[in-house]
Amino acid sequence: MALPSFANSRSALLNGSLTAVELAQLSVETINKENPHINAFTYVDADSVCQSAQSIDERLARDENLPLAGLILGVKDVLSTTEWPVTCSSKILKGYRPPFEATSVARLRQAGALLIGRANCDEFAMGSTTEYSAYGVTKNPNNVKYVAGGSSGGSAAAVAAGMCHAALGTDTGGSIRQPSAFCGVVGLKPTYGLVSRFGLVAFASSFDCVGPITQSPYEAWQILCHMSGTDPNDATCIDYSPEKSAYSPDMPIDGLRVGVLSEYYGEGLEDEVHHLVDQTAQNLKSQGAQLISVSMPHIEYGIAAYYILAAAEASSNLSRYDGVKYGIRHLGDEESLESMYVQTRSQGFGFEVKRRIMLGTYVLSAGYYDAYYGKAQRVRSLIRQDFEEAWKKIDILLTPVTPTAGACIGEWGNDPLQMYLSDAYTVTANLAGIPAVSVPVGKVDDGLPVGVQVLGPPMSESRILSVGQRIMELADTVVS
Repeated sequence: MALPSFANSRSALLNGSLTAVELAQLSVETINKENPHINAFTYVDADSVCQSAQSIDERLARDENLPLAGLILGVKDVLSTTEWPVTCSSKILKGYRPPFEATSVARLRQAGALLIGRANCDEFAMGSTTEYSAYGVTKNPNNVKYVAGGSSGGSAAAVAAGMCHAALGTDTGGSIRQPSAFCGVVGLKPTYGLVSRFGLVAFASSFDCVGPITQSPYEAWQILCHMSGTDPNDATCIDYSPEKSAYSPDMPIDGLRVGVLSEYYGEGLEDEVHHLVDQTAQNLKSQGAQLISVSMPHIEYGIAAYYILAAAEASSNLSRYDGVKYGIRHLGDEESLESMYVQTRSQGFGFEVKRRIMLGTYVLSAGYYDAYYGKAQRVRSLIRQDFEEAWKKIDILLTPVTPTAGACIGEWGNDPLQMYLSDAYTVTANLAGIPAVSVPVGKVDDGLPVGVQVLGPPMSESRILSVGQRIMELADTVVS
């Protein structure tokens, strides 16, 4: 028996036809069947899952209000949980068990969500394919010759393969939206600061966002409402609840001002992807939306600015992994402190992480700081201003998520620049701190899904998710 949808699981749980323990067993059985050839999960402890499920059954028996009871949730291997190790898919954190839990995870657990396992990811969330993982590559459930995307590839693949209802991912430059597009599911990057980062192992602190990957925009909205809000453990967290603005699956499209960004339709965009994005725009127009061409003159510098700034922050954040406080320790032949640092990091970090640390150290070094890091920060401000000007003319922005529908396993291994360029349409939302969602709209000839991206002003999650729901419905109507 396949795992029912979240809505059906919740209904069965509340009417007594299924228990949380039985739902947990169904999920574990699906993982045991699907995971060996997809590699979406790196850690599943069936005993602890059943214990948590038993606790949910007991809480329901006491008539506790558990709005997310019935939700089976995967957790990316960069978010701390007290009962499982967190390794960031890296050798350097092998065996590390955090003494605290991520606020986002704790809030969902309190609302009744059942945590099922650790989802694979690129090491320390650095990558776009989930090939840079100490646990091996995650494959795309739609075509196992292709990558699932990254860095939240395990989370997206797990949802797409029906192993869980939803999964938490993190988005630093597109790492929720890009794998969601590749796998054909919904991926939401919230407004920066809307969801607490406490308990998230940092990659680039001024970019990192925790968000849900789901089967539908409504499920993403439900999860977001329960894990957002101010947190005394995170000074960057916004005192705002998305429940203040209502999600509407029947949101009228008539009069909606949809921005089409000319800079995103140039060289490198595959024809099939371009066609599906154009078709989506025309579907909205047919419902009364206004298509408005907008230009953002500084968008073309987004990739360069992002990879300078993110690498700089990563080089600082990852300096804490030295073999002293946690994780593995290699003393080296000389048995000196410096030798321990060198050997621990050399053997613990993977190639892509080392590359970004070196890049970040370079752009922060004396003599290059102003030429690279300082200039990238100024570009970031200009891109934010471009968006602020655009919101005066439009309500949402519609763009591709990625230039291509996917990449074969190993295709980008010898060409990191091509991998970095795959984030060209997603990094700008992180630079500006605005929300964005990827929703599936169709497939290309080889069966790979294609997603479109809807962006909005800060705290407009309800609007972009509502529009995303309508986009999916209109795409289904066209296909049928």
